Amino acid sequence: MDDASIIDLYWERSEEAIAETDTKYKGLCLHIAGNILSDRCDAEECLNDTYLAVWNRIPSSRPKYLPAFLGRIIRNISLKRCEYNSAKKRNPEVELSLDELDDCIPSDADVEKICDAAELGEIISAFLRTQNKRSRVIFIRRYWYYDSVKDIAMRLSLKESSVKQILFRTRSRLREYLEKEGL
Repeated sequence: MDDASIIDLYWERSEEAIAETDTKYKGLCLHIAGNILSDRCDAEECLNDTYLAVWNRIPSSRPKYLPAFLGRIIRNISLKRCEYNSAKKRNPEVELSLDELDDCIPSDADVEKICDAAELGEIISAFLRTQNKRSRVIFIRRYWYYDSVKDIAMRLSLKESSVKQILFRTRSRLREYLEKEGL
């Protein structure tokens, strides 16, 4: 079933919408949640919370791109669950990738005071549009999907050292871009 039909089912308040979403996007959602959380049960619970959130949000909005809409919701729910879980249960890969991004934002800047998350997201999206496709894909796989450097390297047939170098250079360019934007 195509995305427009699934969204129509949500608008009709048909429970079939959830089943169709699960059939088509369960793998994507569990991939995102699984990379953030170290526990499969937590990932599946976040998946269920995502379906509820989508059910509640779609009547008031009509997403243009359903996979991104689902991805954003499950990512946020999974990150909240990660914060909730004890430090021993956290996925070290998520912690590492968040620490890497911390270096991109100047230390004297408090992003929450400067702009809201949506505005920062727009700035980062604008930055990524200035990058070549390979850098964009690697950046998004690492910081949106939380893929490990090893997984990215295997997916793109690169050496891990090459992926690390591309990430380092992209973060450096992002830092410069954010500074030019006044962040």
